[in-house]
Amino acid sequence: MLEQIKQVAERIRDLREIGDTTAESLAVQLNLPLETYVSYESGEADIPISVLYNIANIFHVELGALLTGENPRLHVYAVVRNGKGASIDRRKEYHHESLASNFANKKAEPFLVTVEPAAKDAAVALNSHPGQEFNYVLNGTLKIVVDNHEVILNEGDSLFFDSSYEHGMQALNNAPAKFLAIIF
Repeated sequence: MLEQIKQVAERIRDLREIGDTTAESLAVQLNLPLETYVSYESGEADIPISVLYNIANIFHVELGALLTGENPRLHVYAVVRNGKGASIDRRKEYHHESLASNFANKKAEPFLVTVEPAAKDAAVALNSHPGQEFNYVLNGTLKIVVDNHEVILNEGDSLFFDSSYEHGMQALNNAPAKFLAIIF
């Protein structure tokens, strides 16, 4: 995972330099302290998927290209076999599997997300990103916090929300939860 973080960080630095953008300017656009942004770009800190999504939007590149280093090539359809999506292990709490990383010009980013149970009384890690998000729980029980509102979802439940508000997920009942997340 550390090597993947360093590769993504290098791609971000390259995009920033090609775009003739300073680290300070990009940190402001991302609404991040400069020190935090520099730790991401240097590969010293894990980069939240929400920040990666924002960077991809700022530089008008596909999120998949930022994550894998390869531009998506498919234009008509893309098949992802069970368990074969592009793996994105950004944080120990979440495992993201991209379900359309090789499809060009997507209007949405679909992910299969597995959330491991947190320690008892652990706070929900929050993030935000532009757009909207749809979550559909496939199995387990998931607590989702959106703008300080807690929603408990069980298998078959779904939630659609404005993802510019701070939000986060946590698996409940001491068991992993798996859900489909689509970011628009």
